[in-house]
Amino acid sequence: MTQLLPQCQQLQNQVDRILELLHQEPALRQQDITAVQSSLKKAVAPKFEIVFAGAFSAGKSMLINALLERELLYSAEGHATGTECYIEYAEPDQGRVVLTFLSGLEIKDQVTALCERLDIKAAINIDEPEVLKLLRQIGEAKLTKEGGESKSQLAKQAKALILLLDGFAENSSRIHPVNNNTFSMEQFNFSNLKEAASYARRGSNSSVLKRIEYYCYHPLLKDGNVLIDLPGIDAPVKRDAELTYRKIEDPETSAVVCVLKPASEGDMTTEETELLEKMRSNPGIRDRVFYVFNRIDETWYNSQLRQRLDDLIVTQFRDNNNRLYKTSGLLGFWGSQIKQTSERDRYGLDSLFAESVKNTGIQEDTPQFVNEFNRYCANSGKLSPSQFKIAVYSYETPNENYVRILNECGTSLLNQLISDSGIEEFRRSITNYLTNEKRPLLFKTLANDLQPVCLLLSRHYVQQYRDLESQPVNIEGLKLRRMEQLNNDLRLLGIALNKHITQEVNEVVTNQCLTFEEDFRKLKVRMVCRMDELLNTFSVEEAYRQATLTHPRNSTAPLLAILVEAFYYLSNELEEVLAEESERTIANYFAYLLERIRRQDYYRDLCRLVGGDAGLEQTVKNLEVQVQQAVRAAASTECDRFVRESPRFYDEGTFSIYQFRKVLQQTSQSFDCISMKDAEPAIRQLLKLDFEPKVKHTIQSTFRQTVNQTLKTHLLPLVKQQEEMILQQYNRARSHLEKTLEREAQEQLDSNQIQLQEVQDKIADYNEVVSGINSCLQAMLLDRYQLPLANSQEAIEVEFVEEEEDVELAEVVEMI
Repeated sequence: MTQLLPQCQQLQNQVDRILELLHQEPALRQQDITAVQSSLKKAVAPKFEIVFAGAFSAGKSMLINALLERELLYSAEGHATGTECYIEYAEPDQGRVVLTFLSGLEIKDQVTALCERLDIKAAINIDEPEVLKLLRQIGEAKLTKEGGESKSQLAKQAKALILLLDGFAENSSRIHPVNNNTFSMEQFNFSNLKEAASYARRGSNSSVLKRIEYYCYHPLLKDGNVLIDLPGIDAPVKRDAELTYRKIEDPETSAVVCVLKPASEGDMTTEETELLEKMRSNPGIRDRVFYVFNRIDETWYNSQLRQRLDDLIVTQFRDNNNRLYKTSGLLGFWGSQIKQTSERDRYGLDSLFAESVKNTGIQEDTPQFVNEFNRYCANSGKLSPSQFKIAVYSYETPNENYVRILNECGTSLLNQLISDSGIEEFRRSITNYLTNEKRPLLFKTLANDLQPVCLLLSRHYVQQYRDLESQPVNIEGLKLRRMEQLNNDLRLLGIALNKHITQEVNEVVTNQCLTFEEDFRKLKVRMVCRMDELLNTFSVEEAYRQATLTHPRNSTAPLLAILVEAFYYLSNELEEVLAEESERTIANYFAYLLERIRRQDYYRDLCRLVGGDAGLEQTVKNLEVQVQQAVRAAASTECDRFVRESPRFYDEGTFSIYQFRKVLQQTSQSFDCISMKDAEPAIRQLLKLDFEPKVKHTIQSTFRQTVNQTLKTHLLPLVKQQEEMILQQYNRARSHLEKTLEREAQEQLDSNQIQLQEVQDKIADYNEVVSGINSCLQAMLLDRYQLPLANSQEAIEVEFVEEEEDVELAEVVEMI
């Protein structure tokens, strides 16, 4: 559990108060406080979670064992499970383990994934004993064919399948078909952590565990440090890999030990590249990343691998050299463990590696460490021939060579092995960071993130204070300043009016005014409906009567005369509709515009300054009459043009000329009104062919542009005139202001004093909180990261610059 210094106990409340003060200032609310919240959470969090992330078989578990200097986690190259391991602090003799098992469904998914990699086509139903037995036999056959677990990736996966099947069989009573069962170590009748850890570490058991929570004593785990081992980012089961990625992106994650495989593979994998990208996107991690190139021993035997690794580090990890390590977890960890053994147990073959050393009848199995140890002695080039005279004999078994070499060279060889493995350096660095550097660095990050916020807030308070303090302190002084400001106030009101009306007109022109758009939509609908109504009710008989009435000498009328009467009739009727709807639209818009004007601050200020609106509303209403007349005239002009036929009405090849000829043929059958009346439907269709496109063009295109231009040409010059008119209201405004200025001046004085006191209270509150945070930073010996106080008596010119450390942070911590 994190134990903060006494001076830092209120840090959470103090930083929250700073952010609350920031939020209380409307002008500062846009400041991004995400970084502050993230760094504060890390500084006061009870836990500091360090995730070990990397590919399958990268050596994550082995590195954790090496850090804790004990074989706690199961570590095997072919062990591809979805096990999550959390290791937390416990007082001595209070260690415990909590085990959570995979469900039967999750185990089946893992078996399926491994079978696909091993190209096993058998039916996968692990609930059937015969299927379980068959899959295990296939796995053993593939393992034997490959020559052992360490010989190939296929062999490692075959071993993983065998362990998974064995674990399922041995723990079937604890595995639920779909749920994850959890057990304490007492439920297993384990008396201590060692027994529980030994059970969890066994490969077959570890393979069916979803989560293992270790609580053990180790100084590295104090101060809330939690070590987390997760499935490989390229795990066979996709959701296991996704689990690791989710944890990397989790804001609870504080640091990452990124275990990479280029030392053995030569290049970064796609999954490793994605891992680095996801780490950079988590604000909870920041720069708290340690890069470990494990299996460095592979480069001792392959110069190409060594060169490729060096090139990769230079090109992609140049800026991370202070947190970059090259390790051989296998050699380093087991080398340190072997130092505790002796010839009596054959240097661990009969104790540490007892489960791995099985006599097959021909010879003993060889632990992986023993093979790598012999390889190190024979081919690594790390051992000085003058200091170590070592020979690996082909006529001896690997185990015999191992025992003999240790008998001959003893502890000095193990010390050299451990040194070459890089594990000691890695352990020292991580231990120093977690026990010495971590806490000061977290507080330093918090101070860095708080600095711009505090600068902004303190300067804002000081500016407010100075603005208020510079105000006159008596009524006469305030009245004089108010009179001096009057002319400028009127000018600003005129500008605000001009800007507002211009914006309102522009919204109409760009179809952004919803009120106007709705009214104009109704106008278009009304025009279309009226046109349809006129066409459907047009009377040929009435048009015939009108034509013969016009020419009293004649008793018959031509088709063209009927069409002429129809064109005049339809055009005039549509004009009435368009004019009427236009007037309604303009009236609604001006009512809307007046309402918008009344709601503006400049309108209220104008009324307050001059005792009225300076005739603004009446001017707008007078303008409405002018616009109504202009729009009605435009409607008359637009519909008057309907009397003319469309340009292509008589064009050859058009449907209209075809229809005209058809009607003409029908009406020429006789010379009385009967033939005309019989052709009435066809005449209506002919009229529709001409009027429908003309009306559509008017309401969709030409008339809207005419209305828009009418509004612009009338409104914009008006507001320019009104802007000048407002400036001419100075004498009236002065006279009106003198009547109320005494009262307003007193109110302003009182308001200024209240506001000044409020700012002083805010400054005092802010300074108290910042002083508390600074005391915490001083206690952490981070004096150079002090936050600025708000000083109303002098300008704030504090600029925070990230400085290089003059002394080692570890030395600073020792002084605390």
